[in-house]
Amino acid sequence: MPTTAKKNDLLEYKGHPLMRKENIIYYGSMSDSHIIMMQILDAGEVKGLPVAKRVSVQLQQTNPNVRMKERIVKKTEKDSLWAAMDIASIWLGRALNSK
Repeated sequence: MPTTAKKNDLLEYKGHPLMRKENIIYYGSMSDSHIIMMQILDAGEVKGLPVAKRVSVQLQQTNPNVRMKERIVKKTEKDSLWAAMDIASIWLGRALNSK
């Protein structure tokens, strides 16, 4: 018998939630000390499918009392979503384990 999905099920990558809004992907939970924000800056097509070609990655603090510019801990730009997710998982893991 198939199981039904819960309404609050989120897509996860390496144990952290992934949420997308238009060209921005958030990786991590706002209840944690840090999250990753990835913005797709440029996209193209490969065999008729859309593919990210340039992605901005930012490790950000989630503290609402810190100004937005000061929330950014690290940032970089990658040439694919795969490379962006790779560095994002490393940065988020290190930030959350350094408590």
